[in-house]
Amino acid sequence: MKVAIVMGSDSDFPVVQNGYKLLKDFGVDVHVKVLSAHRTPDEAINFAKNAEADGYDVIIGAAGKAAHLPGILAGCTVLPVIGLPIKSSELDGMDALLSIVQMPPGVPVATVAINGAENAALLAVQILAVKHEVLRNRLKEYKKLMTEKVFEKNKKLNDKLNGGL
Repeated sequence: MKVAIVMGSDSDFPVVQNGYKLLKDFGVDVHVKVLSAHRTPDEAINFAKNAEADGYDVIIGAAGKAAHLPGILAGCTVLPVIGLPIKSSELDGMDALLSIVQMPPGVPVATVAINGAENAALLAVQILAVKHEVLRNRLKEYKKLMTEKVFEKNKKLNDKLNGGL
């Protein structure tokens, strides 16, 4: 169970770190790399071409602005690639989102919300959970905890409202 998070720039890590932590919490072996589709295209392509042989199961490509990185990675591997658009420009991440979701037929990139690192990580875990029962069970527990948190918040709010503001 090995996931690569490939970022176009180290400045993307403040967004990516929550997804990184979540993958670690699920017990996934996760590696972070900085590779640019524009500044280090040969290295990005070589990484993607060798990712399967290097033992990776899923790749998360995080990039802002033109955000070609997830597409370059997906074009060079048969592994699932999840695009994580990063809000890094005056266009509030819409440029990155549109760059990632507009892939041509035959080169799919699953895409999450702008700055949606946690969902990128959870999608990677869900992909891995198809094959790994231990992750499926951890996901079930995670969803159960999310449900309990919502119920707790509901109770707190209603206690506050019913107790008088």
